Amino acid sequence: MKKFKWLAITSFAAGMLVVAGCNSESTSNGAKEQPSTTETNEEVALEPITINPNIDADAVIQSEGPYGETAVSASTLELTVEDIEKIREGNYKAALVMHYAGNDWSNAQINGLQKTFEKMGIEVIAVTDAQFSAEKQVSDLETVMARNPDIIVSIPTDPVSTSSAFRRAAEQGIHLVFMDNVPSNLNHNEHYVSVVSADNYGNGIAAAEVMAEELGGDGKVGVVYHDADFFVTKQRSEAFEATIQEKYPNIEIVARSGISGPDDGLQVASAMLTTNPDLDGIFGVWDVPTEGIVAAARTAGRDDLVITTIDLGANVALNIARGGSIKGLGAQLPYDQGVAEAILAGYALLDKETPSYVAVPALTVTQDNILDAWEMVYSTSAPQEVQDAFQNN
Repeated sequence: MKKFKWLAITSFAAGMLVVAGCNSESTSNGAKEQPSTTETNEEVALEPITINPNIDADAVIQSEGPYGETAVSASTLELTVEDIEKIREGNYKAALVMHYAGNDWSNAQINGLQKTFEKMGIEVIAVTDAQFSAEKQVSDLETVMARNPDIIVSIPTDPVSTSSAFRRAAEQGIHLVFMDNVPSNLNHNEHYVSVVSADNYGNGIAAAEVMAEELGGDGKVGVVYHDADFFVTKQRSEAFEATIQEKYPNIEIVARSGISGPDDGLQVASAMLTTNPDLDGIFGVWDVPTEGIVAAARTAGRDDLVITTIDLGANVALNIARGGSIKGLGAQLPYDQGVAEAILAGYALLDKETPSYVAVPALTVTQDNILDAWEMVYSTSAPQEVQDAFQNN
């Protein structure tokens, strides 16, 4: 297998089907009833819980937290056997209140959370999918709160309109751990335990470096950004643009267009290519809308277009493995983000001090390291289709 390389500040690092264990029926409000994970606790061997030890603990994290905090590396987090024993005595319950549960990133987070909570003897009583609707997420929260969980792990769909609901959960005594973003006017320690994300700025740098390498440092590119108040996706686009502008003076960003949701990539990219037929490359802010960019390029007869993005979803992995138009990306490590979120929930139950912002290092992915990268991102082997495509190219 080809070795992966972590992103470094001063050099270019060369070169889901993960299914959450939620095989249960949905309730009328979209919350999934979860089978108890405490019944088999005696079968789970006790050992310290950390994120994947193969992740470079010394990697420099470029991202800042939602309030400008310096990141604490997720590699520093640990629950000891003694910690786990204390937590298991509490018979705690947790709920996962997702913004969206229909992509590889979300499924990997859920998988990491559920497996780690199982080791901790914590029962996951619900997993909800707001389908990118703030109104539905507020409803999901209210339904989950009625079941009195000790922990809620969530990613707010909108930091403003969900704020009051999350505040009510905190006032109810529920420990809140956030993914990627925090609701407005909520404070660390007072209202929430911590927020965990990838190094999104670092991933934006990775996508820019891949783009520059493929273009030979010269060309015209477009940026498809997320037109929403979401600090992690802003960091990706900002990092991509800053890296191109500061390091590659012969690459010009000539077009910028925003998307409001994952299904907007095709329309936005089609318009961008119509207006700028001489584009050499397009950056997409995450993998799902980038699939639309690929489709737009194909329709326009632009198989030569260089595309980079963030997030290693199954479809973009297959495109990369085949040597398609997506030449590489910056990958989050969502499974390990889930592990880190569960550990931080454990810290809260034990009244341990928690950092306000935790991040997992960035990972550059190209065709050269696609199989090793998949295993690092999802803690499982790449789908057979991806493996076959890699072997045949």
